[in-house]
Amino acid sequence: MGGIGVDHAFLALERELAVFLRRARAASGELARKVHPDLESAAYGLLMRLEDAGPQRATDLAGYIGVGKATMSRQLRALEGLGLVIRTPDPADGRASLVELTDEGRSRFSAVRGARRARYARRLAAWERSEVAELARLLRRLNSEQEADDAGHTARGGEE
Repeated sequence: MGGIGVDHAFLALERELAVFLRRARAASGELARKVHPDLESAAYGLLMRLEDAGPQRATDLAGYIGVGKATMSRQLRALEGLGLVIRTPDPADGRASLVELTDEGRSRFSAVRGARRARYARRLAAWERSEVAELARLLRRLNSEQEADDAGHTARGGEE
């Protein structure tokens, strides 16, 4: 067979991921506004990371989220201005600081996150628990491989 054939499995994956991501972006905006009316949608994932992993350096957050230092600094200033995060000195390095959720930030985020989980539970009520676990496992694998690829891309100086 000459030429490159169309792989229908990857076409289907691309199509379904595009729909999923479009809906996820819209939902993130809605969820962010529920945390605080002035919160931009990109900040929801940042709050989730802080809730899950605890205090983090801004550079580590930028790497995890996949944004530049300037973007992260801008987002953190906005979150600080809303009273959702605070910076504290890093005990391991006095020149650096750690970003963490304030009590208000944790309270607001936890309430919204609980409502989001309940929505997932309702939407996936007909799924077997093993199917939900398999979906989470596959998404974790996809995210890990993307993170490794991104790290390699950065280490190569952005060259492909």
